Amino acid sequence: MLASRNYAPSPELNPYVRRYYVFDAALPEDTVIEDRLLAENAFIRVVMKGDWQVESEPDHWINPGKILLFGSNSAPLKVRVKGPFRVVGFAIRPSAWRALFKDSATLYVNRMVPLQESWGSLADDLLKDIEKAKTDQAVVAAMERAVSAQLAIVKRNKVDDKIAHFEQIARNDSTIKMEEVSRHIGLSVRQLERRCLSSYGISPKAILRRSRFLDMAESMRGFSSPGDEILATLRYFDQSHLNREFRHFSGMTPGKFAKATTPLFTAGLKLRVEGKGID
Repeated sequence: MLASRNYAPSPELNPYVRRYYVFDAALPEDTVIEDRLLAENAFIRVVMKGDWQVESEPDHWINPGKILLFGSNSAPLKVRVKGPFRVVGFAIRPSAWRALFKDSATLYVNRMVPLQESWGSLADDLLKDIEKAKTDQAVVAAMERAVSAQLAIVKRNKVDDKIAHFEQIARNDSTIKMEEVSRHIGLSVRQLERRCLSSYGISPKAILRRSRFLDMAESMRGFSSPGDEILATLRYFDQSHLNREFRHFSGMTPGKFAKATTPLFTAGLKLRVEGKGID
C-alpha cells in the first residue's frame, strides 16, 4: 500500500520550497518495484527505510546513499526499490535554485547524488534531525531549519522573478509557443534559455515538452479531468509525434503506458497534482 502526504512550506520559505512530502509504502519484504521517475523540480530526498537503487548506466544499479539531491529530469530515471520503504523530502522551486546552491542546475540533471556533495555537513545534520523526528510535523520542521541554514550559507536570498513567472506558465499552459513565453516574461528567447539552464538545468522548450507530457499522463491516470477544449490543445500533431514523446518521457508507447503498472511514477503524478493546490 502506497501513501503520500504533501505539506506546504512556511510563508517565509514558500518562495524557495514548492512542497514537503512524506511517502510510505507498506509492502512485503520480498517485493521489488522497478519503475521510472520524471521530476520537474530538483528534490532533496531522504530514504528513511527501504533498499533504493538507481540505474546509473544500462543494467548497472547503484545505491547513492540515504540523503540525496535528485536533479530535475530531461528523460526518465530508472529506479528500483525492494521491500517496505519510507521516503521524505521537498521540492525546490527552480526560481530559488541559485539561492540554495552555488553550482548550476545543469550539473545535476538526470542524476541522484549524495546531498553532501553540495551542502556538506548540513546534509548530515539534516539526516540526523529527520531520523530523530517522530511525526510528519517534526520532519517538516527539520527540513525547514535546514533550508533556512542553507540560505544563510549561500547568502543569495533572492529568487529569480523571471523564472518564477515561467514556472507558472509551464505548469499551467504547457502548449504555449516560445515567442509568446518570451513576450509574457520580458526576456529574449536566448536570455530565457540561459536562465532556465541555470535554474532548471534544461532548456525552456524541453521544460514545456515535459510539462505537456505530464499533463497528458495525469489525465490518463485519472488525476485530472480537463475539458474537451483543454484536452484538444494537449494532443500532439499526429500519432507518430505522440508515440515519440511518450517513448522519450516514459520509455513506452501511449498504449503500453495506459496499461502499465507504474506505482512510483503514478505516485509522483499524484504528488504533482496535489502540489498544484499548495502552490
